[in-house]
Amino acid sequence: MTSTTSRETRIVADPDLPIVRITREFDAPPEKVFRAHTDPDLVAQWMGPNGMENRIDEWDCRTGGSWRYVAMRDGEEYGFRGCFHEVRPDELIVQTFTFEGMPDGVALEKLVLEDLGNGRTRLTATSLVDSFEGRDGFLAGGMDVGVNEGYAKLDELLARG
Repeated sequence: MTSTTSRETRIVADPDLPIVRITREFDAPPEKVFRAHTDPDLVAQWMGPNGMENRIDEWDCRTGGSWRYVAMRDGEEYGFRGCFHEVRPDELIVQTFTFEGMPDGVALEKLVLEDLGNGRTRLTATSLVDSFEGRDGFLAGGMDVGVNEGYAKLDELLARG
């Protein structure tokens, strides 16, 4: 099992399945954390590593909806897309995730929001990839940096209200 921890973020690769599980707590209630994941204007502000800008081309965050965004830096663009399989306000988002540079690869992601009380939320994001090579490619490609820097920006966004 591979595990890295930065501040409160825990990223774990399962040794027996091509799964990555990310766990992070936020100083905000579930409805605010959920909104930050479903409102495209908010998503564009925090998702991804520092220095990247996001352009949301589509963000229809409802059961059966779909999404596409482009991350940009220094004239380079990276497209991502997927579908929302199940969306339950303040508790669950199940979606697919594809990096357009590897269009044959797709991950199934489940984001669970847990109310910890006192205005705090635990987010557990589980990504199932179609192979160990794909999962390990995620991890080797700087996923931890993007997750940690993105969640730091999300902390700031949630603190602003």
